Amino acid sequence: MPKQNKKDCCVTVSSLIRTCHKIAKEKGWWDKERSGGEVIALMHSELSEALEAMRNSHPKEALAEELADCCIRIFDYCGEKKIDLEEALLKKIEKNKGRPYRHGKVF
Repeated sequence: MPKQNKKDCCVTVSSLIRTCHKIAKEKGWWDKERSGGEVIALMHSELSEALEAMRNSHPKEALAEELADCCIRIFDYCGEKKIDLEEALLKKIEKNKGRPYRHGKVF
């Protein structure tokens, strides 16, 4: 799939949520009720796969694919549950700007 020039389109978190959720529904992932725990576990499994890619020195593209899988699962869930992730991200970014260095923590 060719990369699109960023000037040619405007991708928003909300548009990614709509797209990811639409595809997931079309592929049958929401044909039956899914628990929030199940979906969170699937998000977690994608992060575990990203960790394994790092641990096994896989190319950056492999790591990026696993991180993308996690985002896709997050976006899909937000689409199903009507969560405004874009607004939540913007609010959280502003909140983080006002936090102390390392949020006042040692680690």
